[in-house]
Amino acid sequence: MARRAWLWIGGGVFCIALASCAWWYLFVLGRSEQSGGGAALVLDAALFSAFALHHSLFARDFAKRWFARLTPQLIRSMYVYAASLLLIAVCALWRPIGGELYRASGAAAIALGAIQLGGVGLIARAAAGIDPLELAGIHEPRGGGPLVTSGPYQLVRHPLYLGWALAVFGTPHMTGDRLAFAVLSTAYLALAVPFEERSLARDFPAEYERYRRAVRWRIVPFIY
Repeated sequence: MARRAWLWIGGGVFCIALASCAWWYLFVLGRSEQSGGGAALVLDAALFSAFALHHSLFARDFAKRWFARLTPQLIRSMYVYAASLLLIAVCALWRPIGGELYRASGAAAIALGAIQLGGVGLIARAAAGIDPLELAGIHEPRGGGPLVTSGPYQLVRHPLYLGWALAVFGTPHMTGDRLAFAVLSTAYLALAVPFEERSLARDFPAEYERYRRAVRWRIVPFIY
């Protein structure tokens, strides 16, 4: 009973973190405040790096083995708890950078809004096969599943990351804070790709090599 409560509370924290981040991006980062200067940018970069470092650490095999010895049935749940709390911390402790790059209107705003919604749709489409309870840490990863190469994965090898880039850069109202968050988060995803692909190549040696030859681009078609 205690384990079940721990898992479902973690799932609740995960949902709160996602909702907080969405609200923060839409309403807090959209403020055109007075510039906080370079010091705010450095602090925000360090804050986001702590969040990103957690993801990188948990993705490494040595960390998975270590946590498996401690909590073999709760590895995913521990990861979700830590990631959720760190994401909430990023939203709560972010120092305003301020400034406004542009505020589109008319046809330009509609076009950018369509790009942003297209990114959200691409994320949803690429993640359609993921068990939401596994994502929230309530179910442990099943493992042993097939390599997904259909749908948006025929366009680029990491359509989730492409969708994210479209969503954060496609905003009709770009403030300094939104740009900083977009650059930091997308840069982290781009840097993480080689490590993720190394794991996929190890898990699906022949199949992933064929997939890489068929789908050349990692995130952005004709660029990367």
